[in-house]
Amino acid sequence: MRLFIALNFTDEIKSRLLSLRENLRAQSQRGNFSLPENLHLTLAFLGECDARQTAAAKQAMTAVAFTPPEITIDRVGRFRRDGGDIWWAGVSEAPALMALQRDLTERLRAAGFALEQRRYSPHIPLGREVFTDAAPWAIEPFGETVSRVELMKSERMQGRLTYTAIFAWEG
Repeated sequence: MRLFIALNFTDEIKSRLLSLRENLRAQSQRGNFSLPENLHLTLAFLGECDARQTAAAKQAMTAVAFTPPEITIDRVGRFRRDGGDIWWAGVSEAPALMALQRDLTERLRAAGFALEQRRYSPHIPLGREVFTDAAPWAIEPFGETVSRVELMKSERMQGRLTYTAIFAWEG
């Protein structure tokens, strides 16, 4: 199974994220825009996992010192890529969020996961392979306190990328 660990949002926050996505789409020539049900904040991407690795990921999640983080979304930005940019809603680097992500990745590495080494930059993907003349922009901050961490499975079902929570932990 292809797995990642994420924070998911209430319908109210997803609605506001969809508004940002639609604003971006209206300014774009083309792109692959995130489905409403796939809007999330990744804490760690695990990749292909077998049953042993899945159990190790669950164990790492439940061992984390968990203080529900306040997620504040405050800007729209992009990562430049050949073949179209990745556009995202930026999340403030609140201490509780950064501590959660750091503790989680340390435990996952100790369990044998080979995770990305680059600095964590919290963001919520709005679109991939996006071609637009738009520039990143600031927004009126919004957000919520997220009280559960979820182990997500990523798979293609009937041609659609689908994310399904297979384990949740509320600390």
